[in-house]
Amino acid sequence: MFKKYDVIVVGAGHAGCEAAAAAGNLGSSVLLITMNMGTIAQMSCNPAMGGVAKGQIVREIDAMGGYSGIVTDKSMLQFRMLNLSKGPAMWSPRAQTDRMRFAEEWRLALEGVKNVDFWQDTVKEVVVKDSRVMGVVTSLGIEIQAEAVVLTNGTFLNGLIHIGEKKFGGGRTAEKSSTGLTEQLVELGFESGRMKTGTPPRIDGRSLDYSKMEEQWGDEEGGRFSYTNVDIPEKQRCCWITYTNAEVHETLKEGFEKSPMFTGRIKGLGPRYCPSIEDKINRFAERERHQIFVEPEGWDTVEIYVNGFSTSLPEDVQYKALRLIPGFENAKMFRPGYAIEYDFFPPTQLNLTLETKLVANLFFAGQINGTTGYEEAASQGLIAGINAHQKVNDKHELIMKRTESYIGVLIDDLVTKGTEEPYRMFTSRAEHRLLLRQDNADVRLSPIGHELGLISDDRLALVQAKVKDSDGIVKYLKTKSIEPTEINQILNDLGTSPITQNVKLFQILSRPQVSFNDIRKADPVLDELLSKYNIETVEQAEIKVKYESYFEKEMEIVNKMKRMEDQEINPEFDYQKLVSLSKEAREKLLKIKPRTLGQASRISGVSPSDISVLMVHMSK
Repeated sequence: MFKKYDVIVVGAGHAGCEAAAAAGNLGSSVLLITMNMGTIAQMSCNPAMGGVAKGQIVREIDAMGGYSGIVTDKSMLQFRMLNLSKGPAMWSPRAQTDRMRFAEEWRLALEGVKNVDFWQDTVKEVVVKDSRVMGVVTSLGIEIQAEAVVLTNGTFLNGLIHIGEKKFGGGRTAEKSSTGLTEQLVELGFESGRMKTGTPPRIDGRSLDYSKMEEQWGDEEGGRFSYTNVDIPEKQRCCWITYTNAEVHETLKEGFEKSPMFTGRIKGLGPRYCPSIEDKINRFAERERHQIFVEPEGWDTVEIYVNGFSTSLPEDVQYKALRLIPGFENAKMFRPGYAIEYDFFPPTQLNLTLETKLVANLFFAGQINGTTGYEEAASQGLIAGINAHQKVNDKHELIMKRTESYIGVLIDDLVTKGTEEPYRMFTSRAEHRLLLRQDNADVRLSPIGHELGLISDDRLALVQAKVKDSDGIVKYLKTKSIEPTEINQILNDLGTSPITQNVKLFQILSRPQVSFNDIRKADPVLDELLSKYNIETVEQAEIKVKYESYFEKEMEIVNKMKRMEDQEINPEFDYQKLVSLSKEAREKLLKIKPRTLGQASRISGVSPSDISVLMVHMSK
């Protein structure tokens, strides 16, 4: 019935979709197995993509030839660039999306990849022979052979849903959990753990009084995630903001004795940076109110997502407390919020390619690795799909570096440091975030996507033109001088010091108060030059000017690190022989088996003196 596939992808969430698309587009025959063909790429939690650091990840996925950015653009309700009051390293795109259209666009995209087949079933076990994966066995008892398998099981592995004192098996509301696979992997020698996440109730938007809330519109000029010219909606939908209050908090506390979080029924750790509403009022008792984002689920539905009100309290307590929030006095609930516990596998059991160390050609991606968030999952799926294809075709593996991408930071953190709570990406995790901006993801990563075969020649040419054109603008600024009489009135109006002699335009623009829109008024040639290029090219040139000295210092640090990253360590190296290493260092190094000296230096428990010992030994 089934042919032997190059790659089988288990699970069709954000990680699974990107994995299947990548492997299929690279030329592998792919079978995507999902428990429900009707929920491919379903947004299980909030109907949005991007945000702080997450938006950078979506841009990086797009720059390498993934689909998350394109699908988001096609289904967006509104777009906002967050943190514009800060430096460009912090600018983060975010889009509210139509949940149903998002899933539809993803399915259509996958169906457009000729090498991807589909099968609706549950995978009960992986077939392993001589420490190598050979395929999978489904709940129907069908064995399907493959050269590589990518597991992207999300929250479905022994998933357990909690609502107050009630609990029942499920990987998502109204969907059954997946059993058997965890137990088999543990028998094979894998270590597993439990994590927890949650979601808020969904509300009938017709029952809300929006006049009591603050409107929140997207950016007037709009925006997009994808570097392609995919069509985006011309209009936007409004979101709203409201707040909890002391009365809401007191009502919620009435249910604490039945909360699975506080009674100990939930064993898994939840996301630190996305706590439930009961956790918020317990941990931050001094705060009189918490922000609630009222977000529509789509263009044509009345369903509302209550962002900021994630909870696992009894449904009657949820309902009573919700109706005390301004604008929610007559709210009707579609479905209550809930918490879900699920199995994950500590990611220190993976190589930097996301292939498991125990079983060859078996890859893990997404929440199975202990991460939280669509964007984190999608980026892992992309890399796992690429590396599964590369492995079965005897091509070079792809390892993303910390210095070149947020995706590299994410995977290096997981594999090198592990995680005991759901891992979420932040800009603060990227030590070189000034170089890893959302505006230059195409410049950084499209050449990699092109070398692999995911980015076309035409698309790479556009990236190269962007670099050439922005450099041309900067070159003009460095060569063109301007006289005091031409610019001083503008400088005075901007509240910055006038000049007393001719100065290069580059020096003028490097001032924080001055923008291209200011100085182009004083130089007709510059105005004509800028009018030739799109907004992204001009923005890139302005950032290069304002942060040139910072970029140079950052690159010096990167180059110093590169020397350590280039010093590879034999994966079979016996650290036990180096008695000069501390006992903890030997244990950690044997467990992680770092690929390079740089990765070894980031392992918790490996001290600078241990690294010095390794450096001396390697120099011999």
